[in-house]
Amino acid sequence: MELTPTLVLTVLTAGISLYAWSKPELLDSWILDPYRVKRSNDWYRFITSGFLHADFGHLLFNMIAFFSFGQTVEYIFLQLFGPTNGVLFFLLLYLGGIVVSDIPTYLRHRDDPNYRSLGASGGVASVIFSAILFNPMGGIRIFPIPVDIPSFIFGFLYLAYSYYMGRRRGDNINHDAHFYGALYGIILTFILLPRVGGFFWDQIRNSGMLNI
Repeated sequence: MELTPTLVLTVLTAGISLYAWSKPELLDSWILDPYRVKRSNDWYRFITSGFLHADFGHLLFNMIAFFSFGQTVEYIFLQLFGPTNGVLFFLLLYLGGIVVSDIPTYLRHRDDPNYRSLGASGGVASVIFSAILFNPMGGIRIFPIPVDIPSFIFGFLYLAYSYYMGRRRGDNINHDAHFYGALYGIILTFILLPRVGGFFWDQIRNSGMLNI
């Protein structure tokens, strides 16, 4: 198997997450803790928290999603930007998504000594939504719905759900990271490839869905 950025990040994240479960001191020093970030300038936590996960299910879901969509985006970036810039832009998409998606969380909880956050969800959402721009008609299945839906419809539903749940704050999931990570992925992809908008629209229009 070729050693690609997607594979390296997947293995690295899985390895660190598994190791941190048996090392509470590492988990404590790497987790996003807005209260301590503000008072101790632990800004590195914006990155390190993305390599930690709460449990096996959390890790498995994020890494399967990242590996599946990351390979597509990585391939496109390498083809369009070349091997060096392609890798750098891909890292900017994923790692930047982890950091940027946590900024609203930090601003909201910087005076809350009891709040913690971890996971790569913001970066994963960035990669997924970049992939959706390149293939809006690709099928995505949402359990328990037994049929695939076009990825761009999934994208709209995902954004609406994440925004709504982020305002409700009714569970322990950081929905804001999902929402802002997705937006970051869309915006950065448009900045890097302004023509992707026309490509996205043409695929939807040519699918015939708008004529239904």
